[in-house]
Amino acid sequence: MLKKFIHFIFLPCSVATLLMEKRNSGALSPKESWQLSMHLKICKWCKAYEKKLKILDEILKRTLIQEEKNKIDTTDIQNFKDEMIRKMDF
Repeated sequence: MLKKFIHFIFLPCSVATLLMEKRNSGALSPKESWQLSMHLKICKWCKAYEKKLKILDEILKRTLIQEEKNKIDTTDIQNFKDEMIRKMDF
């Protein structure tokens, strides 16, 4: 009984990291959010993991945004080809 209570309040690290990933991809339930915050208050390793996770997510978001900006639309390529053909025909 005591073991169940302790694991309800203080999650194992494996569950805490899973909840951090879940939080980044969606929303946590109030219970999960509370459990995660309690775990992060006592676990320095998961707190460090959370910081690294935030940095990696930010890098990923910036990379995806940059790739989207650099993406060439296929209609632009076709327009360019058509323009070159038109200029070559004189």
